[in-house]
Amino acid sequence: MKKLLFVYVLLIGTFLIYLLNYYAKDSAGNPWGQMDAGLRGEIDEKYYLVTFQSGMEYWKSCLKGFEDAAQALNVSVEYRGATQYDVHEEVTVLEQIIAKKPAGIAISAIHADALTTTIDKAVDAGIPVVLFDSGAPGSKALSFLATNNYNAGETAARTMAELLGGRGQVAVVTSPNQFNHMERTQGFQDTIAREFPDMRVVEVRDGKGDQVVSKEAATEIMASYPELAGIFATEANGGVGVGEAVRLLPGTSKLHIISFDTDKATLDMVKEGTISATMAQGTWNMGYWSLQFLFHMHHGLTPPGAGAQSDVSPLPLRVDTGIAVVTKENVQHYYAK
Repeated sequence: MKKLLFVYVLLIGTFLIYLLNYYAKDSAGNPWGQMDAGLRGEIDEKYYLVTFQSGMEYWKSCLKGFEDAAQALNVSVEYRGATQYDVHEEVTVLEQIIAKKPAGIAISAIHADALTTTIDKAVDAGIPVVLFDSGAPGSKALSFLATNNYNAGETAARTMAELLGGRGQVAVVTSPNQFNHMERTQGFQDTIAREFPDMRVVEVRDGKGDQVVSKEAATEIMASYPELAGIFATEANGGVGVGEAVRLLPGTSKLHIISFDTDKATLDMVKEGTISATMAQGTWNMGYWSLQFLFHMHHGLTPPGAGAQSDVSPLPLRVDTGIAVVTKENVQHYYAK
C-alpha cells in the first residue's frame, strides 16, 4: 500500500513539474507577454498632452481621443498648454513637464523650429515624445500624427476652384511660422498654379491664429483687391475672423471662404452660408493614437530590432489622420453630439 501511494505521489509530482515547465516555456517564448492580458498600464503612469492656445475648442477632440486611450490602457493623463499663441510659454510648459519625468509626451508644436531643442531634451532624457497636428520636423520626436496638410491644401484649392468655376483672384490668411499651416498654404498655392491657369493667389497674410487679426487682414485684402473672389483661411479662428469681415463689408456676400476645422462658430458660419466649406480633421485619431504610440514605447512593445541603433524606426514616422470637406449639405453631421 505504501509503495502504491509512493508511486501516486511520484506521478502527480512529475505531472506538476511538467505543467510548470510548460507554462514557463510558453511565457519565455512570448516577449510581449502583456499582450495576452491586454494592454494595461498602471494608474500612476502619467502621460501629457501639450498644446498652445490651450482654451481653443479645437483641442477638445484631440484630448477626448487621448483620454479614451488612457481609459482603455488604465493609465493617467494630464492636459497642459500655453494659454496664448506664445512660443516661449509653450517651451516653458514643456520644460516643466520634462522635470516631472512622465511616461510620455504628445505635443503640438506652435513653431516648426522653436521647440526642437526642448523636444530633443525630453527624448535624450528617455521620455518618449510624439508630435500631433503641428510638427517640428528637425526634432528627435518619434512620430508625427496629423492631417496630410499639403494634401489638405490641395483639396481646399480644388474646392475653391469648383466654387469659382476655375477663375478669379483668391487670397490666403494663415499662420506662416507654424509648420502645418505652411504646408496647407503651399499645397493650396501649388495646386492653383498647376491646375487652374485662370485663378491667381494675389496675397498671403498672417492672421496670427487670432479672429481679430484675421478679420483685419481680410478687410485689408478685400480693400486692395476689389475683384477678390475667395479667401482660404488655414485655421478655425482665421476662418471665423474672415467670415466676420465679409459680413460687415457691403458687396462681399458672394466672396467664397474656405476654412479649417469644425468648432461650433465655424460650423454655424457654414450652416448660414458665410463660409462655403471647411476642412474637417481627424482630431480624435490624433489624440487616441498618440497615447497608444507613447504607451508602446514606454513599455518596450515596439518591433524587435527597432530603435536608435537600427535602421528600423520604432514607430511609423508619419500617420495621416484624415480629412473631409464640410459644406452646408453635410454640416449637421459635424456638430458635437
